Amino acid sequence: MRHVAGGEPLAQGDVLISGAGPTGLALALWLTTQGVKVRIIDKTEAPGTTSRAVAIQARTLELYRQLDLTRDVLAQGHHIPAINLWVQGRKQAHVSFENFAADLTPYGPLTYAQDQHERLLVQRLEALGVSVERQTELLGFSDAGHQISATLRRPDGQQETCEAAYLAGCDGARSLVRQSIGTGFPGGTYDQVFYVADVTATGPAFDGELHVDLDEADFLAIFPLSGQGHARLIGTVRDQRADHPEHLKFEDVSQRAIQNMKVDVRQVSWFSTYRVHHRVTEHFRKGRCFLLGDAAHVHSPAGGQGMNTGLGDAINLAWKLKAALTGQASDALLDTYQTERRSFALKLVATTDRVFSFATAEGRVADFIRTRVAPVIVHTLFRFEAARDYVFSAVSQIAVAYHDSAISAGRAGSVRGGDRLPWAPVPNADNFDTFVTIGWQIHVYGVATPTLIDWCRRRDVLLHVFAWQDAYATAGLARDAVYLLRPDTYVALATTAQTPEQLDAYFANHGMSLVR
Repeated sequence: MRHVAGGEPLAQGDVLISGAGPTGLALALWLTTQGVKVRIIDKTEAPGTTSRAVAIQARTLELYRQLDLTRDVLAQGHHIPAINLWVQGRKQAHVSFENFAADLTPYGPLTYAQDQHERLLVQRLEALGVSVERQTELLGFSDAGHQISATLRRPDGQQETCEAAYLAGCDGARSLVRQSIGTGFPGGTYDQVFYVADVTATGPAFDGELHVDLDEADFLAIFPLSGQGHARLIGTVRDQRADHPEHLKFEDVSQRAIQNMKVDVRQVSWFSTYRVHHRVTEHFRKGRCFLLGDAAHVHSPAGGQGMNTGLGDAINLAWKLKAALTGQASDALLDTYQTERRSFALKLVATTDRVFSFATAEGRVADFIRTRVAPVIVHTLFRFEAARDYVFSAVSQIAVAYHDSAISAGRAGSVRGGDRLPWAPVPNADNFDTFVTIGWQIHVYGVATPTLIDWCRRRDVLLHVFAWQDAYATAGLARDAVYLLRPDTYVALATTAQTPEQLDAYFANHGMSLVR
């Protein structure tokens, strides 16, 4: 139970979430939807009112279908139709995203301001009866092995003790949870100071497309937002201006955008500077404590990956916590959160670091490659569908897979356990339309046997059977094979045999049960 100092005992929560940014809100929402009791706290007085992270990747939109969030994000966000590379005040390369990887996912590049994003998640959470406890700070905690005991400071300054089964640290790069469990944060800090500015402006770079200036070693990009002439400027400085970033003003960094990209700024609604690190904590889990989002990994903004990775952490962990809390899985299932998400975070940090280092390399050779060679390569390379698909799959996170996870098994067609299920729409049928609940499900492309149908009925597992079409083979799916999908929609088991014994063995071998 949790006790308010000097007050009456209050009901215990299953999961205490520290931090109410997008990652913490998503975790709370996915847990609450599954019937898990959560308490989500944040030491700030109010939600953010600035856009901060803006990119929403395709994989996030796919996962958001589970809670019917995707339609709202698409309606409120801004679809990015193309990217432009600028050199010496001129567009040197233009790449259209129209029909970009159109056979891989229903979604393309999108920007959606973080303040809007957080409001949407808060509204959905409040509709389920859960509110963020603002001005409530986590001061410390202990892990007794069977539960967490946390000390909180309430808005009135009083302290209370809160007991929970698990603690989720979604409390950012300076995470108290990470510091307390001592998992380290190895990595480094970029020399450059980053700045972000939300502006209303006019000019050729304010046409609703993404624009990147390659002229100098300092990065500069313009990300379009919803609303006429509204965009996010993000850039870096590394000269003497970086020595005292707290003194920087928009006027100190805006001339490059004005001169190189012909930007006419009418209004600056927000400006901020910050330093960026590239770090991954050594452990995403320790005992009953978990680290998610920036508390677990930070990296350069290259590719718009940060917030999306935190959301992926939350959705990955939520179903596993629910299974552990309800006795449907052993503690070993929770360890797969660490192995799956840390592996991806390490690859992501390495990739974004390479991209950012290239974009900001100094010297005559680096300038020549960036301003003369890169635009030609990009323009030529993206003429080929294979190249477009490869780059888009990586950036959009639809290529994220958990092949090395302890709970990934089997192969059918080209699909392996741990893969994202391929999107394979056919006339009058979209296999992603089944992603409307959080729970185990089975897909069969072809014909399901009576024994499989009976097994799914007895185990209360949703079975979706799609009449075979050649498009499924093109997507890599095998006819009449069984694809057992995890509650986060990744493939758990892929097998060509429709035998109940194999399905039962999968759950038994991995310490999981479908019995509530």
